[in-house]
Amino acid sequence: MRRLRRWYTRDGPGERGSASVEASIGVPAFMLFIGLIIFAGRVAVTHQTVQTAADAAARSASLARTAAEAGASAQQAAEVSLANQALKCAAVDVSVDTSAFATAIGTASEVAVTVVCHVDLADVSVPGVPGSHAVRATMSSPLDVWRTRQ
Repeated sequence: MRRLRRWYTRDGPGERGSASVEASIGVPAFMLFIGLIIFAGRVAVTHQTVQTAADAAARSASLARTAAEAGASAQQAAEVSLANQALKCAAVDVSVDTSAFATAIGTASEVAVTVVCHVDLADVSVPGVPGSHAVRATMSSPLDVWRTRQ
């Protein structure tokens, strides 16, 4: 004859069913943790990529002869750098501070470029994580002190 197992012990209720309760609490918490790690990793990689693009844009702008040429070359350099690193931005904003081109020859000056990449994070479905995130980086590059400016 089989003995029926009691669901409680002498000291109180047993452990029966506790694994499913632990799993129902632990698995969603673990998934949330993994989602936050993925979010943080994507933002960190995007920030590094945008910094590289801003550096390339600033260098390209500093080699230009005019302020208008600097703006165009910075925009192109940033877009090429982002494309080479396979970063897909929903929108890219490149702003160039070309006020250094108005300084007198012999005066130390630098060109600053700010690149903003709006990253789509809708595929990372984590509560509290926005659907998009703007990653911003500003880099500067010195102009040649004795270069003729127009």
